[in-house]
Amino acid sequence: MTRITLVIPAAGASRRMGDRDKLLEPVDGTALLRGVATRALAVSDDVIVTLPSLSHRRADALVGLAVRQIPVSDAQDGMSASLRHAAVAVPDNAEGVMILPADMPDLTEDDLRQVVKAFEDASSAFLVQATGADDTPGHPVIFPADLMSEFLTLTGDEGARAILHANRNRLIRLALPGENALTDLDTPDAWTLWRANNPHR
Repeated sequence: MTRITLVIPAAGASRRMGDRDKLLEPVDGTALLRGVATRALAVSDDVIVTLPSLSHRRADALVGLAVRQIPVSDAQDGMSASLRHAAVAVPDNAEGVMILPADMPDLTEDDLRQVVKAFEDASSAFLVQATGADDTPGHPVIFPADLMSEFLTLTGDEGARAILHANRNRLIRLALPGENALTDLDTPDAWTLWRANNPHR
């Protein structure tokens, strides 16, 4: 079985939410971050969650879950800070690393399994990026382990886009249902609209 480490970057400030924390918003009766972490654990026994600090209230949403929590003291540097810290913690025997944003409530356990299978079918030599049904690039993305050293050089809030671009000749895209790979909720208005379209969640 291919060993995949899942990284959930959850150290951001959630500034666009005002006084609310998007990762603690309730979805299906539980905090969004906990739900995402639970689905991650269903497809890998090695899940890393980056946090602003280990005493941050987001850590409370992870109580009882077998995830590795990693504090990101320089989280103000953006997404790159989370990815740099996580890359250092990836075990040597990992064959791939899935970056799974914490603010995407529509991604299902089956979606994650499909992305993992595509990576396995490609003999772990390619990057796999989930897309919307219309082929719009989205998340999650699996990177082969040989690219982890490049994560250490990331800067700013663009995530790993530069690595994706530089390795586009190794990129496989996998369409997931609807907009599962695209829906991310960063503002109160986005949450209001999503809940209106998903009244039972």
